[in-house]
Amino acid sequence: MEQHRTRPRQHGPRRGTTPPLPPQAGRDADGRPVRPGRTAAPAGRGGAVPRRPPAVRPSGPPLVRALRRMPNPRLTGLGGGLFCGTLMFLLGWVDALLFGSSLTAYSVLFVLASALTAFWIRQGDLLTAPVIVPIAFTVGLLPVIDSGTGLGGHLMGLFTALATQAGWLYTGALVAGVIAAVRKIRLLSRRPARDRPPV
Repeated sequence: MEQHRTRPRQHGPRRGTTPPLPPQAGRDADGRPVRPGRTAAPAGRGGAVPRRPPAVRPSGPPLVRALRRMPNPRLTGLGGGLFCGTLMFLLGWVDALLFGSSLTAYSVLFVLASALTAFWIRQGDLLTAPVIVPIAFTVGLLPVIDSGTGLGGHLMGLFTALATQAGWLYTGALVAGVIAAVRKIRLLSRRPARDRPPV
């Protein structure tokens, strides 16, 4: 029997047809001119160029926006203790030089330093924040207390300052504990959303 020959199918453009030319400089795929500063739109989409969404400005009260613009380091438990202790020691010297060793001024500065330390402690060491701030309070009292002569006089002045300023000491520890607890709750509430498989 006579077999019909089949020609292999050729890939590529057929004879008599010209392949489409690439878009020229300054023109899009449809041959329309493109204005400077705009990119050529892909063919078949109507020439519409997607616009970028407007930048979202941070909302909230001015204090919250100012806190968001502050540096945001992440301190370990040891680093937070060193930071808060050093800061309170320096603030104690400033209080002794400018405010005449005022325990009230020192205590107000301690509450602010406790809040700042609780904000800057990293997420894994949040539970250490209420522990390290009372130690830093005691360290910062050394240049502030009216100590007597000898080691006994220093210890007596330190214990007296701790007894009279116990309310401020508990306030600073409470502020640090509340901030750490709120950050911990927010961290735990975000974990299920991240671990949830995409639909």
